[in-house]
Amino acid sequence: MKKFILKCLVYVFLILLTLEGLVRLLHLYTEDPPRYIDEYGVEKRVPGSSGYAVTGNRNQNFSEFRINEEGFNSKNEFNPTAEDYEVALIGDSFIEGFHQDYYISTGEKVEEQTKDISVYEYGYAGYDLANQMHLIHAYKEQFELIDKIIIYLNYESDLSRGEYSPNYARIKMLNSTLFKIRDNIKLLAYGSKIGILEPFKRLAQGKAFREPQNGYQENEVKLSQEEIDAQELKRLNNFKSLVSLYGFDKEKTVILLDSRKTADSFLKYCKAENIEVLDFASNFKASKKSTTLIYDHHWNEHGRDIIAKTIADYLTTER
Repeated sequence: MKKFILKCLVYVFLILLTLEGLVRLLHLYTEDPPRYIDEYGVEKRVPGSSGYAVTGNRNQNFSEFRINEEGFNSKNEFNPTAEDYEVALIGDSFIEGFHQDYYISTGEKVEEQTKDISVYEYGYAGYDLANQMHLIHAYKEQFELIDKIIIYLNYESDLSRGEYSPNYARIKMLNSTLFKIRDNIKLLAYGSKIGILEPFKRLAQGKAFREPQNGYQENEVKLSQEEIDAQELKRLNNFKSLVSLYGFDKEKTVILLDSRKTADSFLKYCKAENIEVLDFASNFKASKKSTTLIYDHHWNEHGRDIIAKTIADYLTTER
């Protein structure tokens, strides 16, 4: 009996070892560069990381990333000067660009369509406007040398708070032993990505035998007009709070957004306060091809081309 159990354990180990080798050989796992919070309270990636991000429910997207010395995914190092013309493009995962190779990023496309302009991409998955405004304020000496600041704003998700606070607990969790084990054993990383480990997660959380309360309802939550108005007011007040706390240089800062997904009240406020908006809605609407990936809402290659042209045309006119 002992021999049988021992043989079973050996076979299981060999099977797992083979699967681990296959996952590594086929690169079915995605790499997530380590994150940290610097001495200025800015959350970003650990400088010097490189590797490949694999995204999509069938691993359709295989993209190379390079984390520069500032801690952001970019071909460029950020060395602004008073002599050259530099543009900061700030945003969340749409700007970080793990859905394309770093050397054909949105910023690189802008540089190709303009003359003597360097684009610095301060993109980081999960950034909201509080993160972005704090970053500009924290690195004010650097941003004083930058000629134009373009902030990508996803109105529906980026205005949930009116003040920035570093999420040290999240960084601690991501750097914990359990997460390091998951990231280093690629079979676990792949299993986590495709949902195989979800039952074990629910078991660990004590939720294994609980059904979601709204499991059979539609995903879309319909709000009353009163709730929508209250939500829009909260977002606008959060925006005002962030501007008051961190400042907003109207002379060289522009907000990149999609007006189709942005409240009229916010757009009217920006116009009244002389806050410049760069709207790519009409360019996306005019496109005959899809502008987003088939498996999520991030921009695809064509979408990034449109965004880059929108920015390049604007910069050419502004200079």
